[in-house]
Amino acid sequence: MTPVQGSAAEIAASVRSGATSASDVLAAAKARIESADGVIKAFTDLTLERAERQAQEIDAAIAVGRDPGPLAGVPFAVKNLFDIKGLPTRAGSKINRDRTPAIEDAVLIRRLTKAGAVLIGGLNMGEYAYDFTGENVHDGICCNPRNTDHMSGGSSSGSGAAVAAGMVPLALGSDTNGSIRVPSALCGIFGLKPTYGRLPRSGTFPFCDSLDHLGPLARSAQDLALSFDVMQGHDAHDVACARKPSLETTKTLEAGANDLRIAVAGDYFTRGAKPEALEAVAKAASALSVTREVVIPEAARGRAAAFVITTSESSALHIDRLRMRAADFDPDTRYRFLSGALVPAAWYIKAQRFRRWYHDQVIALFKDVDIILAPATPCAAPKIGEKLLTLGEETVPLRPNLGLFTQPISCIGFPVVVAPIQREDDLPLGVQIIAAPWREDLALRVAAELQRLGVAAAPVATGV
Repeated sequence: MTPVQGSAAEIAASVRSGATSASDVLAAAKARIESADGVIKAFTDLTLERAERQAQEIDAAIAVGRDPGPLAGVPFAVKNLFDIKGLPTRAGSKINRDRTPAIEDAVLIRRLTKAGAVLIGGLNMGEYAYDFTGENVHDGICCNPRNTDHMSGGSSSGSGAAVAAGMVPLALGSDTNGSIRVPSALCGIFGLKPTYGRLPRSGTFPFCDSLDHLGPLARSAQDLALSFDVMQGHDAHDVACARKPSLETTKTLEAGANDLRIAVAGDYFTRGAKPEALEAVAKAASALSVTREVVIPEAARGRAAAFVITTSESSALHIDRLRMRAADFDPDTRYRFLSGALVPAAWYIKAQRFRRWYHDQVIALFKDVDIILAPATPCAAPKIGEKLLTLGEETVPLRPNLGLFTQPISCIGFPVVVAPIQREDDLPLGVQIIAAPWREDLALRVAAELQRLGVAAAPVATGV
């Protein structure tokens, strides 16, 4: 295994101890990208000159005894809706390539860099984040490293694929309706959608302001916690960013899950799922000795509210682009934005009112439980190009329905960790570990316990 294919924690420990250098880790990352990304198409931009300068600075700091930070020498990459200094912020689109290059990095990039992580590029994504498949008509289809005939999931497609393929141990993505959780599940890695308002979105291109989250994807629960801990903190430039004390989640991972009250989501979260998706949840529940089931009330209406809010806000954001450059959109994205422009304002208001009621109903469940388990997707990764999905006896459009189980949670902004359940000779599936708002620490503890028990794992996909 090359240095870049270890975990972020292992890489940082090795660099800090002098057992390897940040420059050597970067060289390994570059070599892995050169060997794998021609097939995967995870990267849209590389920032290797900048990365080489930073790696040299880290090595020089270590040589004179200075602390290079908890993520010293860890290569990372970001979904290309994050501002990267010197590059136009693509957001997966053709239109945005005409934007003036960013004058500074997004806040979360700056925080990771300060902690010693080394940015090596921007990653492929669904156009304007309106996608669950990973199929981008402008930058190419981002393939699943577990089987390149299959979808990586979206819209953080490059983020999921780059981590799963061992090109970077850590990536950043965004999640509005499931765009961290879907690719994490389909690519078989760990992903964290924090509480809405926990991490600042300053310096990123928006999709739907009242639902947009940012978060990390990685190959271990520990790496999620390491990156999450250094990214926390209020930022005044994001009006939704809450003033909350930072959690030190890395210090709690060893606590296990024996003291936590855990239940499985029933009813809505069992309907439409293929048997293997439910088996993945059952495997996690059995390992944790979970026997209790709870019903998240009105989850279907929660998903419907998320649809209305997403399509209304996103179409309003893009209305001028639709007027001036309609032909430069992916047709699938264009039609979704155009339909959203026709949604009556009264529907949007009703959806927001319902959202508050629904939030309060789900919060009430957490008086009696600490964690709820649910499938992340209704199936394993479909084949690239598929348009329809059979769920039970119903055939539905594939693209929106990969978010069948993620959207009801997005609507109310609760924190979720996806734990990957690998299957022998088959594609992986993901389990959502849902906690109450601001309790990312509990969800990460459960993910770490599943990893310790050998139930959840995210090995590097070596077939590419």
